[in-house]
Amino acid sequence: MENLLALVLGYALGSIPFGLILTSLSGAGDLRSIGSGNIGATNVLRTGRKGIAAATLLLDLLKALAAVLLARHFWPGHEGLAALGAILGHCFPVWLRFKGGKGVASMMGASLGLAWPIGLAYAVTWLGLLAITRISSLAGMTAALVAPVMAWWLGHGNYALVLAGIAVLILILHRGNIQRLAAGTEPRVGSKG
Repeated sequence: MENLLALVLGYALGSIPFGLILTSLSGAGDLRSIGSGNIGATNVLRTGRKGIAAATLLLDLLKALAAVLLARHFWPGHEGLAALGAILGHCFPVWLRFKGGKGVASMMGASLGLAWPIGLAYAVTWLGLLAITRISSLAGMTAALVAPVMAWWLGHGNYALVLAGIAVLILILHRGNIQRLAAGTEPRVGSKG
C-alpha cells in the first residue's frame, strides 16, 4: 500500500503543468501550440519570456523534489517510487491527455531528493553541457544518463535502478531530438530554429 501511495503522490505532484499555467497567466497563450508543444522550460523559452522559463524550470524541479521528500517523511524507503511517479506525472499528466514535458528538470529535482550528490552531478552535467553546446536536449539526456551511474557509484543500487528507468524514458521522449542531433539540425538555445 505504501508503494502505491508514494507512486500516486509523486504522480499527482509531477502532473502539475507549471509551464502551461505560467504561460497562460502571463498572457503568452497556450504553450501546447508553441514550438514543440511540450510543457517544459525549454519550450516556455520559445515564448521569449526568460523569467517564465526559469520559473517553470524551478517549479518542475521542486515538484519532483517535494514528492521525494514527502515520501521519505511519510513512507521511508519508498522515495524511489515517488521519484518515478513525479516523472511519469510530468511526462504523462492525466489533465492534459497524457501529453506533458520530457522530464529533464523534474529528474534533477528527483535526483536531488534521493541523494544530493546525485543531484549535484546531474546539475553540473546538465548546466555545464548546456553552457558549452547550447543544445538543451543533449545536455538533458547526458545528465539523465549520469544520474544512475552516480547513484550506482555511491552505493545507492535501488536509486540507480529507478533513475536508469527514468533515463530510458527521457531518451525515448527525446527520440526526435536524437534524430536531429544525428542529422546536425538540432537547434541551439537562443536560435530561431
